[in-house]
Amino acid sequence: MSDSLWKSEETEEAQPEAPGNDGAVQPFGESSELTLSADDFSALEERIQRAVTLVKQERQARAEAEGRADAAEAQLREQAPLAGNLQKEVSDLRAEREQVRQRVGRLLSQLDALEL
Repeated sequence: MSDSLWKSEETEEAQPEAPGNDGAVQPFGESSELTLSADDFSALEERIQRAVTLVKQERQARAEAEGRADAAEAQLREQAPLAGNLQKEVSDLRAEREQVRQRVGRLLSQLDALEL
């Protein structure tokens, strides 16, 4: 912050505390008045506007992310039964392949027995 943002911080430190002053905040209008230069106020206003813009952008991004997450969850719920069916089908096909392998093995052993 600039030196002109707070009025006489140094002078308050240099002055001895008045009797009965226990460090409490003094009412507005007494020796701790807040004075801002036009440049300081403009800079503060600009920072606030940037903060507001950033918050708006982050809220929009969050809403979009939540929307994408909801869509992904819905798609997952839709496709979960399909994935289960595909896993069952792959398992059935593997079992069938093993049965065919065993049958072919028996046929080959029978053919080998004939050639003896």
